[in-house]
Amino acid sequence: MSSIATDKGILHYEVIGHGKPVIFLHGWLGSWRLWQQTMANMAGSFRTYALDFWGFGESDRKLASYDVPDFVSLIIQFMDQMGIDKAPLIGHSMGGTVSLLTGLIYPERVSKITVIGSPILGDSLAFPLKLAGRKIVASFLFSNFHIFRTLMKFYAPRICSDPNFPKMMDNDITNTSLNSFLKSIASLRNTDLSSRISVMQIPVLGMYGKNDNIVSPDQSEVLRIGNPKAKIEIFQSSGHFIMLDEPQLFSESIHRFLNTD
Repeated sequence: MSSIATDKGILHYEVIGHGKPVIFLHGWLGSWRLWQQTMANMAGSFRTYALDFWGFGESDRKLASYDVPDFVSLIIQFMDQMGIDKAPLIGHSMGGTVSLLTGLIYPERVSKITVIGSPILGDSLAFPLKLAGRKIVASFLFSNFHIFRTLMKFYAPRICSDPNFPKMMDNDITNTSLNSFLKSIASLRNTDLSSRISVMQIPVLGMYGKNDNIVSPDQSEVLRIGNPKAKIEIFQSSGHFIMLDEPQLFSESIHRFLNTD
């Protein structure tokens, strides 16, 4: 377990492998654990880093704000402290949206971007996630946390085929605070990068699961239209968690993209 001090508290991260750096970013209610198998698969070729956003996993959960731009600052502070001048960002869901915004604000720090099931338009989130960004709903869920955990355990197999996913999801939820839960998804819901990504010169790979019921797979077309140079891959047997539903195909696609000039 590794950590650094940032201007908003402790940032937890894990690192595996040797070679050029690659940074992995989890989605809402997630943590670095999402990437364990992927990092192991890539460790022979890359030095892989996986971060816990503030408010999630083992990072600090005492912030006033958990907006998408806050997480951009987290990435840059992490890179500065690690001595990483430039690196590819690989982000799942909210982490992919954060990756794109980082590339827009700091293009000199990002060499490539991979987004996995990520909303370009926050309005593409499934209806229950939009509700979660309302204070009255979030407060009710945290006031009845045992019910919330039970519902999520029931729902987990319906969004990911990996038998280990329900336990991982439950563990990550217990490491989430009301503020990080509420404010991050509310910020993501109000994010719209569709009109900004046309200026991006950084190579982008968009990976979307055909059966995604968290973020509409139609976001692949929003990405394609907004940035015609982006490479799009649709995974026919995956939902929102491609890296867990089709891990071998996922790792192969990532390797190809990172190794292509």
